[in-house]
Amino acid sequence: MNLTVGFDLDMTLIDSRPGIKAAYQALSAETGTFIDADAAVTRLGPPLDEELAYWFPEAQIPAMADRYREIYPTYAIEPTPAMPGAREAIEAVQALGGRAIVVTAKHEPNARLHLAHLGIEADAVIGWLWAEAKAGALREYGAQVYVGDHVGDVRGARTAGALSVVVPTGPCPEPELRAAGADVVLPDLTALPQWLAQYVAAQPV
Repeated sequence: MNLTVGFDLDMTLIDSRPGIKAAYQALSAETGTFIDADAAVTRLGPPLDEELAYWFPEAQIPAMADRYREIYPTYAIEPTPAMPGAREAIEAVQALGGRAIVVTAKHEPNARLHLAHLGIEADAVIGWLWAEAKAGALREYGAQVYVGDHVGDVRGARTAGALSVVVPTGPCPEPELRAAGADVVLPDLTALPQWLAQYVAAQPV
């Protein structure tokens, strides 16, 4: 089989909370607008505009989103670690002769900066896609599996006709992910290589 596995980024491959918190704090200081950065990092997954709507009038959101993305590399890349097993999960796909792609709602240039900083070498990075919209990229690359942490990732996988594999390392607890229709729940990415080997072995040649 031509194996392709898609991965979400925030709270799946990277623990983006420290960096995002720092970026929101910087935006708050610059604009003089209160942003509860601690609350914001409990809601990671949906597009940036949805979070900014808690803090800014609708008319200001496009400009604030642009500014956030501009300052993001300065504040958010350095403090953001990989999730346990992230690099090994990507490498496990590639070791089986497959492609590991990252499909994320994050601004694509910033997603690439995170991966480069952490030495995670994905075969493709596609940004600006959330929930069902991720299905287009997953279908384009022929992904059989999509790995995420959010009910939006489950919806994206199912819309693409891909197997939904989830890790409850983000804002959505395991029961919520199962209720959304996740096919496989792993405790975290350290369990992915073994599961993936079993999955590939079970596929028809």
